[in-house]
Amino acid sequence: MSKLFVVPTPVGNLEDMTFRAIKVLKEADLILAEDTRTTAFLLKHFEIQTPMTSHHKFNEHQTVDGIVKRIQGGQTIALVSDAGTPAISDPGFLLVRACSEQDIEIQCLPGATAFVPALVNSGLPNDRFCFEGFLPVKKGRQTRLTLLAQEQRTMIFYESPYRLVKTLTQFAEFFGSERKASVSREISKMFEETQRGTLQELISHYTTKQPKGEIVIIVAGLPN
Repeated sequence: MSKLFVVPTPVGNLEDMTFRAIKVLKEADLILAEDTRTTAFLLKHFEIQTPMTSHHKFNEHQTVDGIVKRIQGGQTIALVSDAGTPAISDPGFLLVRACSEQDIEIQCLPGATAFVPALVNSGLPNDRFCFEGFLPVKKGRQTRLTLLAQEQRTMIFYESPYRLVKTLTQFAEFFGSERKASVSREISKMFEETQRGTLQELISHYTTKQPKGEIVIIVAGLPN
């Protein structure tokens, strides 16, 4: 039966790829890739020869309808992003929504998502948390931070290494410099690292040590 598969791919170590994900990608009629160059490396590594085409934030509004029609026409399509689970701060939501509206079967495979290991490694409470992803760069950023200053759950953010110190400084301003937090980078890669401390301690650390790689910030919620 034709359907849409949402397929997580490794955020670092290629050995994190699941057997099922490889099987689905091999058997699909088409793979939708955020960046075909990145996905080509993955496909070559696992000897997957399925055709692929681009599906990213710059063209997804134009391509969704055509993809839905292909699935309705009998094709099984697999969606991947550059790393992790599609639609989690990556393209994918629009397609999943369109397929659900057309009663197309959707299967999201379990697999890699960067924020889960970062949350567990942080040592901060993980029984209740909120995922914020990337904050607005400009418009709406301060409004969002003002609201989050009252959030009691552990908070999860994605950030560029180039904006890390600026973001931590803003967190200290809105949440208090003694708020506990952690910064994880290069998750599942050779130089994976998690730095824990207060926001002020993290600011001091990364002011003198320029971070590299993908960043996940975990911030403790407002104490009761």
